[in-house]
Amino acid sequence: MDLNATIIGQTLAMIVFVWLCAKYLWPGIIDALEERQQQIEEGLAAADKSQEALVKAAAEADDIVAEARKQATGILDQAHSRANEIVADGKEAGTKERERQLSAAKAEIEQEANKAREELRGQVSAIAVASAEKILRREIDGKAHDDILGKLAQEI
Repeated sequence: MDLNATIIGQTLAMIVFVWLCAKYLWPGIIDALEERQQQIEEGLAAADKSQEALVKAAAEADDIVAEARKQATGILDQAHSRANEIVADGKEAGTKERERQLSAAKAEIEQEANKAREELRGQVSAIAVASAEKILRREIDGKAHDDILGKLAQEI
C-alpha cells in the first residue's frame, strides 16, 4: 500500500471533519444530552414528590372519611336519642290525656249518679206524699192502713 496524495487528503479531510464536529457539533449535542438528563432527573424528582403527596393525600382522605363517619355516628346517636325523647314525650302526653279523660269520665259518672239520686229522691218523696194523701183521704182503720202500707212497699 502506497501512501499517495488521496490517502493523505482523505486523512486530512477526516481530521478537519472530526475537529469541526468536536469544536462546533459535539458541544451542542452534549448540552442537549445534559439538558435532557436534567429534565429527566427533575421529572423523576417531581414524580417522587407527587408519590409522597399522593400518600399524604390518601392519609388525609382516610382521616377525613374517619372524621365524617364519626360525625355521622354522632348525628345518628343524636337522632336516636331525640326520637326516644319524642316517644317518651308522646307516652307522657298520652298518659296525661288518658288520666284527664278518665277523670272527666268519673266526674260525668258521678254527676249522672247524683242526678239519678235526685230524681229517685223526688220520686220517693212524690210517692210518700201520694201515700200520705191517700191515707188521709181514707178513713183510718187497721186493715186499710196495712193495705196502703203494703201497696206503698210494693211501689218502692
